[in-house]
Amino acid sequence: MNSTAVSPTPKVKIDFVSDVVCPWCAVGLNSLEQAIARLDGEVEVELHFQPFELNPQMAPEGENIDEHLAHKYGLGAEQLASNREALRQRGAALGFAFGERDRIYNTFDAHRLLHWAGTQGADAERALKHALLKAYFTDGRDVSSREVLAAVADESGLDAQRARAVLDSDEYAQDVRQQERFYQEAGISAVPSVIINDRHLIQGGQPVEQFEAALRQIAAQGGGRG
Repeated sequence: MNSTAVSPTPKVKIDFVSDVVCPWCAVGLNSLEQAIARLDGEVEVELHFQPFELNPQMAPEGENIDEHLAHKYGLGAEQLASNREALRQRGAALGFAFGERDRIYNTFDAHRLLHWAGTQGADAERALKHALLKAYFTDGRDVSSREVLAAVADESGLDAQRARAVLDSDEYAQDVRQQERFYQEAGISAVPSVIINDRHLIQGGQPVEQFEAALRQIAAQGGGRG
């Protein structure tokens, strides 16, 4: 009897390093996930979310976003408006809606909550990540508020009471700082940073086709883990 060997589905691990108040992270995640969906059945992807704070020293009450961007990047009103429209169009093409928001916030508690969600499973973490991005970018909610964070956790299917307990303690603070430090020491200074199999780096909110091509190539090379 003739038998044909079936090759195992190649696997890749992705670490998505990002912040929940980074607009290009919202674009990049939706683009990456659409690329992953195109490879369904061809490549098995293990997706992990890693913390990065754009503004770790920011006060809890946050800052006016236009003033913050003008001070940090030297952007004027015309450039800010142009950037927002480019983001709105990129988001819309990917099915993500950018709404109005006038403040930017400290995100350390959001990252602690995401770390806890990760202990509940990859699907729980992913659901919360999307819920947080929507809460901030689409709905303009204060993602530094523990009440808002607990509500968003509840909306994403997590236990709101447990979420509040995490937020009202210092649980996972050391874990988040350790992960942030790890990626900073690895040279990550901008997000989103997509790290594939611990060695291949793609930065920015790249098009779906670019993520798809990169994943396909790395998988075809046997993953390229070093």
